[in-house]
Amino acid sequence: MSRGSDVDGMKRSVEEMAARFTEQAADYDEEKGAEYRACAALVIEYADPDRDDVVLDLGTGTGAIALALAPDAERVIGRDISEGMLDRARRKAADAGIENVEFGYGEFRDPDVPTGRAVDVVTSNFALHHLDDDEKRAAIRVMAGTGARRIVLGDVMFFEGPDPDEPFYNPAVDDPSTVGTLVEAFTDVGFAVVVAERVHDQVGVLVAERIGSGDEVPGAE
Repeated sequence: MSRGSDVDGMKRSVEEMAARFTEQAADYDEEKGAEYRACAALVIEYADPDRDDVVLDLGTGTGAIALALAPDAERVIGRDISEGMLDRARRKAADAGIENVEFGYGEFRDPDVPTGRAVDVVTSNFALHHLDDDEKRAAIRVMAGTGARRIVLGDVMFFEGPDPDEPFYNPAVDDPSTVGTLVEAFTDVGFAVVVAERVHDQVGVLVAERIGSGDEVPGAE
């Protein structure tokens, strides 16, 4: 178990985290800094869906990634634990007239992808760092289990040693991993990390491509 996590792997319960982000939903988009926006732009660029692709965006928040990808995909599925964030994402989609995106409740351990719906690309931006290392490995296994050929992860991650005085994470609620830990997690489920782009010593984007047919996830039950 990694730094300071509780017995469930998260420093706060899912319900506590959902309530925290619901409180932030109204101002969430305006409060993000340059590094966050650069990371989001890279996730959108590297996701690069085809016109017939289904994208699953985990920790979708107010839908920034999902809505940006929707014009280039067949469908985008946005999942989050915060109803306040999801409500804002739905309003943004309606205001923009975007109809090929759906927003609903979903967790990393259970994203609630509709039965029979194939997923081609998985994205996640600034969400996975709330889990400890073991929980991240489990989440990445779930992502791989969707059958996606590509996973694009933007997040707080350590390219150098952790520095709790930096503004990109709060040790009370966040639990970032090293880049090496994340790369190993992708490798363990049959993916190769083909891009590791540093936005900041503690912020980056990883692009993982599936090796092989995608029929099985190594080590899955």
